Amino acid sequence: MKPVPSNDFNAIMKGRRSIRAYRSDYRISREELTGIIRDAATAPSSGNLQPWRVVVVDSEEGKARLRPLVMFNTLQNDTSSAMLLIFGDHRQYENADFIFDTAVEQGKMPPEVRDRQLEAIKPHYAALTREQSNDIVKVDSALFAMQLMLAARARGYDTNPIGGFEADKLAEAFDLDPQRYAPVMILALGKAEETGYESVRLEPERITFWR
Repeated sequence: MKPVPSNDFNAIMKGRRSIRAYRSDYRISREELTGIIRDAATAPSSGNLQPWRVVVVDSEEGKARLRPLVMFNTLQNDTSSAMLLIFGDHRQYENADFIFDTAVEQGKMPPEVRDRQLEAIKPHYAALTREQSNDIVKVDSALFAMQLMLAARARGYDTNPIGGFEADKLAEAFDLDPQRYAPVMILALGKAEETGYESVRLEPERITFWR
């Protein structure tokens, strides 16, 4: 039975758990995975350049290729419907013309604003150092990843953000240029086999500085 989508944001946010074991017999269709990615891609990004890129590993062949690279996270790889490899694209500025031209075509931006934005944005991002670019694409892609986890939860699915993997081998293993694509995280996605643990969160008094 397909999960019923939820619009209760409080329940979505507070009901999310990091799930490691999934129903291995349950498969999420590529159509629905595409819908989850589409929802997640409404996340904000620097200059609206949307540097996140996703490799969806949902085939037996892909899972077998990924398995040696996920260290102690093989349970998620073996049981999830899909493992989503999130990368940040260091050449995200190459999409600037398409993004801003489309905004003008759809009446979301005046042509003069597009021209002004492109004149400033393209040379700025192209001139960033590797370290500067790395910071930007990873922060932006992490925003996308968090939104994807909530979008999946809204549809009745669960996720597990994974940082333990062979980052230096991931891009090349899936035919991406490692100089261009920076690995950010892996998200396991599927129908939970376990309930997961409710975890402790620090209170605002411990994490907030008022000035």
